[in-house]
Amino acid sequence: MKVFALSESGQPAQIQDIETPTPAAGEVRVRVRAASLNGFDLGVASGAALDFMPHTFPVVVGKDFAGEVDALGEGVDGFQVGDRVFGVVMKDGLGDGSFGEYVTVPVAVGIAKLPADIEFTEAAALGLAGTAATDAFDAADIRESAVVLVAGATGGVGQQALQLAVRAGAHVIATAHSDKEIALVKELGAAETVDYRGDVIEQVTASHPEGIDVVLHFAGAPDLVVPVVKQGGTFVSTMLRSAEDVPVDGIRVVSVYANPSEDTLGRIAARHAEKHTTVTVQQVFDLDAVPEAIGVFGAGTLGKLVIAIN
Repeated sequence: MKVFALSESGQPAQIQDIETPTPAAGEVRVRVRAASLNGFDLGVASGAALDFMPHTFPVVVGKDFAGEVDALGEGVDGFQVGDRVFGVVMKDGLGDGSFGEYVTVPVAVGIAKLPADIEFTEAAALGLAGTAATDAFDAADIRESAVVLVAGATGGVGQQALQLAVRAGAHVIATAHSDKEIALVKELGAAETVDYRGDVIEQVTASHPEGIDVVLHFAGAPDLVVPVVKQGGTFVSTMLRSAEDVPVDGIRVVSVYANPSEDTLGRIAARHAEKHTTVTVQQVFDLDAVPEAIGVFGAGTLGKLVIAIN
């Protein structure tokens, strides 16, 4: 099968042919129809991630996937050949990835059935970003009329979290710089914007001198936004190793590590199918054009980059 993978240390990832995998016990094989690019994938593709994670060559790049169940491993219940599915490749170490024609994934975590009315190209952009946003939103316990800053609002995670906060009845402040970014976050429901290239603390406190209730932190250094949280407020981040990374008094700090359980993925798919949230797919690339997609990602994006695999 064709994949985008690293074949040895010191060599960049490239398109190559490898043997089609067989699902182990508790796994299904998915015929991948689409995958999406995340920041983590750039570290894998360059080989940088190999320095701190166990790996087995060939290392296929990619976490997010959408496609159809193609084969069942021993002991699999709840999935059948032909099921439309999406999710995140969740395995110990690096090796199996979604930037290829097939991938084997455990059914215990990282996979859920996909409603028929969601396109594969959109589903591929939902798994990791949607999970991180959902877990952060749940941890923040956002109430109606709460004032919430979404730092990193134009990214895949931030866009999902912004919509969840708006739907909860919050007054959302979104970080954005360009006219296109401002237009996008306003379309998603942001009541205010602040320029992330300027002094965010100064901009937020100018309109909310008493401080705000919640910060959802997905981009930038924590100390550039933590001071806007009022006493008794909450700071939730996907970018901390632990809550101790932000030593502040009187503020609840939560470090979130995305866990794409079947329940969480099911909630994400249901919200998308019911049009409670949307996903911005900026551009779709063929598998052969993954190197080009990586270049586009590195230059900055407004939405998700998706890899279509025919």
